[in-house]
Amino acid sequence: MPSGATGSAAPDFLPPRRKSVPDSSVASPSTVTRLLQAPAALLLMVGTLLGLNFPLGKLSGAAGVPPLVWSALISAGGAVVLGTVLAVKRQRLPLDARHLRYFAVVAFVSYALPNALVFTAIPHLGSAYAAILFTLSPMFTVVFSLAARLRSPKPLELAGIAIGFVGTLLVASARGEMGHSVDWLWVGLGVLVPLSLALGNVYRTLDLPKGTPSLVLAVGSNAVAAILLIACAALTGTLGGVAVLPTVPGLALLQVAASAGMFALFFQLQLVGGPVTLSQIGTVGAAVGVIAGTAGLGERYAAIVWIGIAVIAVGISLTVRARLRG
Repeated sequence: MPSGATGSAAPDFLPPRRKSVPDSSVASPSTVTRLLQAPAALLLMVGTLLGLNFPLGKLSGAAGVPPLVWSALISAGGAVVLGTVLAVKRQRLPLDARHLRYFAVVAFVSYALPNALVFTAIPHLGSAYAAILFTLSPMFTVVFSLAARLRSPKPLELAGIAIGFVGTLLVASARGEMGHSVDWLWVGLGVLVPLSLALGNVYRTLDLPKGTPSLVLAVGSNAVAAILLIACAALTGTLGGVAVLPTVPGLALLQVAASAGMFALFFQLQLVGGPVTLSQIGTVGAAVGVIAGTAGLGERYAAIVWIGIAVIAVGISLTVRARLRG
């Protein structure tokens, strides 16, 4: 589950912008091309695809697919689909020590660990609740950035972090769905997800291999994440859960399609929208996850959760406003 981005080069698999030619016979850009250059449209598409992970994860758990296997499916599917594009473009994955280190760290903190945690916690917390906690990633990223001295603290950002933390406490106090309060352990695991994603965001800023296309980084990191998750599934004795996947082919294909589409559009959003717009995908994804969980899966939450969501939204808006001010 990416929550940040690196690099600024245009993805190789997307059509280049057409140069304006003073000829009325030249066709205007297609609707698809215009959408790929519109930050708001890309934000909605990436956020929606991200938000689908939560209900799909809950449905996979109900079907008996182990969390590690489902997480491996996401990374392997993304690596295969985007890797195919890479092969068509005749680009190779760099396998030097510098890139392998980057692939390994990003694979662990940005993909393998958060996905394994979220799909393990969803059956206990509910998909919408897990989606809500995901919105904390931008604020944790600011905290870690300040700690690493990547940026100077701004009063508005600090206020947003403080308010967001209050909202987190309110949401956490409900401990899952209404009438199904769970042990604090599961809440803690849920909070570890945005913490891990935030660490990944800061690491990518500190150790980005310069000059490497974003598509290459996505394929390499997802491939390593898939290997890590498959190995963990084998060690924990849950790899046999792969046999369950053929019983839910539609669900598995939808998850692979959503993940691959999200990874591809993610880097285009980075290019045309910038970091501030990109940081809001967690908010859009959470909104989709909450709607899908409550309206589609029948999940119900106490009023304190909705109050906490509102407080978190205020905190996020303050941090985003601080970034816009520079």
